[in-house]
Formats: sequence, C-alpha cells, structure tokens
Amino acid sequence: MHDLMSVFALCVVVLFLKMLAISCYQGFYRISRLTFKNAEDAGFVGRQPSPQELPQVSRAAQAWANDLENIPVFFVLGALCLPFNPPFVLTAGLMVLFTAARVAHTVSYLARWQPWRTIAYAVGVICLLGLAGMVAMGAIRWS
Repeated sequence: MHDLMSVFALCVVVLFLKMLAISCYQGFYRISRLTFKNAEDAGFVGRQPSPQELPQVSRAAQAWANDLENIPVFFVLGALCLPFNPPFVLTAGLMVLFTAARVAHTVSYLARWQPWRTIAYAVGVICLLGLAGMVAMGAIRWS
C-alpha cells in the first residue's frame, strides 16, 4: 500500500499543478491584455471593466470546470482504493493514466484539438470506472 500511496500522492500533486497552471494561464491573459471583467480588477490598473471575458480566459474556465467534474472523483476513488490493497500495477496504472489523460485533456482543450480532447476525456472516465470497480471489489471482499 505504501508504494500505491506514493503513486496516488504524486498524481494528486501533478493534478494540483495542472489546475494551478490553468489559473496562471488565465491571469497571464488578463494581465498581459490589461482586460478585466470585474470592476475592482479593472480599476486597479486604471481601466474600465470589459463587458466580456477574453476568449482565452473563457476557454480556460471551461477546462477548469471540466476538471472540477472529474478530478475530485479521482481524489475520492483513489483514496478509497488504498485501504483495500488492490493489485498494484493495475491500480497505479489507472491512476497515472488518469493523470496523464487530464493533462492531455487540458492541453487539447486550450489548443482546440479534436478529437484528442474527447479521447483524453474518455480515457479519464474509463480510468475512473476502473478505480470505482477496484473500490467496489475491495468493499465486497472486505465485508
């Protein structure tokens, strides 16, 4: 379990850094264009608020929202797998593949790459289903 905990922890850190990068991406576009939708932010740099968000910022917000639909589920399922001592290679593989798929999804989303975005999303969902299966099998065996 200790090795699997390390894999899970590293995946969590990578996903955190990926989400932080989306925030920095949004901030970069807002600051480099001095374009802010919120009046207090625009006023801080002596500008009028923009009636619309920058397209890059909106796109990143959509990627962020998609992360919020998937990554917390990974955190829960991954943590629930640990006490059941599931097969290491399969479980670690699902965790790493999910993490890679979410990174690929974000890059594909921001770059507007289809069908890669959909493929990355589907791979991530399949990994979540696999982890859910591991949790279910572990819970059944444990009872």
